[in-house]
Amino acid sequence: MVVSGSLETSVLKGVSRSFYLTLRLLPEPMRSAASLGYLLARTSDTIADTASIPVAERLSLLAKYGDAVARGGLAGLGEESGLLAAADPHEAILLERGDEILEWLANTPPAEAVLVREVLEVIISGQRLDLDRFAAASEVSPVSLRNDGELEDYAWRVAGCVGAFWTKLGFLTLGQSFSMAGESRLLKQGIAYGKGLQLVNILRDLPGDLTAGRCYLPVSDPGDRRALLESHARWLRTASDWIAQGECYAATLGNRRLRVATVLPSWLAQETLDAMRGANWERLSQRIKIPRSRVYRLLWDAWIWNP
Repeated sequence: MVVSGSLETSVLKGVSRSFYLTLRLLPEPMRSAASLGYLLARTSDTIADTASIPVAERLSLLAKYGDAVARGGLAGLGEESGLLAAADPHEAILLERGDEILEWLANTPPAEAVLVREVLEVIISGQRLDLDRFAAASEVSPVSLRNDGELEDYAWRVAGCVGAFWTKLGFLTLGQSFSMAGESRLLKQGIAYGKGLQLVNILRDLPGDLTAGRCYLPVSDPGDRRALLESHARWLRTASDWIAQGECYAATLGNRRLRVATVLPSWLAQETLDAMRGANWERLSQRIKIPRSRVYRLLWDAWIWNP
């Protein structure tokens, strides 16, 4: 399909240069559905994150988009002038070509399309939950999650389910050559890995999220920085444990390119966690980021990695 090739290159690269590298490393049988799933999820994420659009309108657009993904048809995002005006140039292109992405889904092999629709349903449910939960939140009146279970549930909805999707897609498209481990074991590891990657984002973005009134850490007072840093340190340990499952997962895979694509995010995440350990609020507020030169170095290390 010609249009999917174009979307997999120019559009996908524009909205995620780092994940683009991971997707390009995938074996060809997995690459199309994985890239499609990412573009669909990134589109729904753009809708959910457009703060200049009222929450009720975003929820309506997400429902409309989710229905188009689940049932087929078009969403007409390229006609939503408010969304397009608020999006950055790359995201605007993503929205303008949203119906082409949905057409790509309609032309995807049925078994792969089932997995894509399944994971998108869970992801969009997490995005809708997020909008509902923080609808009245602001910098002066922040809202935090109530308990550990809510944080784990959110991490599952927006990322843990991707680990399950990745595993099911691998066995579907590559068969037993995907991994020397059983599917049930990899599903558990993949879900933990996905949740860990999301938790790293939450921990890294804590100060920035608070300026929008969102606190994903379950603390009684999101204005108490001491409590936030204590919770941050506790969840750093959990994130490290979950991320470690990514390297264990990758070590079982039967294809070198697949191992590299799978292990690279875990190494980047662990370096981010290392940089956050012991950091004070001022350091966290600078938003810790791994330099691009280091990303390419880790990519090389992953390529010569021989578990």
